[in-house]
Amino acid sequence: MKVNQLPTGVFVANKEIIAVELSNAKGTYVKLFNYGTIINKFLVKNAKGEIQDIVLGFDDIEGYLSEAYLSNYPYLGAIVGRYANRIKNAEFSVAGTHYQLPRNNGNDCLHGGVNGFDKKVWDVIAVADEPNATVTFQYFSLDGEEGFPGDLAIQLKFTLTENDELVLTYTADTDEATPINLTHHSYFNLATSQEDVKLHHHQMNASNWLAQDSNFVVTGELIPVEGTHHDFRKGKAIGEGWDEENGYDQSYVLDKTYGDLTLASKTSSNESGLTLSIYTTEPVAHFYTAKYNDVENGKNGKAYKAFSGFCVETQHAPNSINIPAFPSTVLQPEEIYHQTTIYKIAVNN
Repeated sequence: MKVNQLPTGVFVANKEIIAVELSNAKGTYVKLFNYGTIINKFLVKNAKGEIQDIVLGFDDIEGYLSEAYLSNYPYLGAIVGRYANRIKNAEFSVAGTHYQLPRNNGNDCLHGGVNGFDKKVWDVIAVADEPNATVTFQYFSLDGEEGFPGDLAIQLKFTLTENDELVLTYTADTDEATPINLTHHSYFNLATSQEDVKLHHHQMNASNWLAQDSNFVVTGELIPVEGTHHDFRKGKAIGEGWDEENGYDQSYVLDKTYGDLTLASKTSSNESGLTLSIYTTEPVAHFYTAKYNDVENGKNGKAYKAFSGFCVETQHAPNSINIPAFPSTVLQPEEIYHQTTIYKIAVNN
């Protein structure tokens, strides 16, 4: 196991962006940036013995900072917070106090606001080679940042195991009651050609998905997947029977005991022979097939267009802060926020 830290010479808000490399004895390699805790590269050996990068992104950090990219911003490989996905009308109340957030997606707040955790340079506070390659990032979000209450301290630890698992362990604490709903926004493509993900075989343990309004905000209604193209319980090709224009951009309620670390989804490509299994302690997985991707000059100059990747964003239900019937996303000062998500890669049997 090995960890390397590499300065980039690029600064944001007077803080240098650092690249951190994790590798294991099998040759699996993950490159992260402390800017947005971006997963920049995830290199694995496919069934043909070839080294393959399974995440979308850029060749260098400058790509993530360019005006062209940020003008049509898909959060490639970054953490999102304080609050993943959309909050209705960009507002909520905690303990009788009303809070107004930035409206950065129509009338709603998306992924924590204009300058969320994805655009922050995090501190590298710990690295370790043994027993597994590990790096821990930390960020302090001050009271009032993007309209959210309370000083919030967040740590995100990445661990690459010898079993080709990339383990994301999130913790946070606050000095004032505040909403928190973190996720990671990596786009995966397991095919060697990486043209699109329509032929990927996807299985997800979810009997219900969450209704959304016209701006994709969760309303609180659960809709059974039975008899619809949203039913991935037995697995099928992503493009089988789907909405060909829009693909998927929905949240699915996982069939699980709340808080347990269980399998959320399993996705595979016959072309590469790779399978990505995602485990999580979270109750919901948002499945997105990159309808709105319009990225030029990605890795090796490749353009990422609609359906060029898929995201499985493990989290609490979007807009939960405004839906009392859903599990609470309010963190109290005496509590510790904790979430674990695992990306496990394997060659198909």
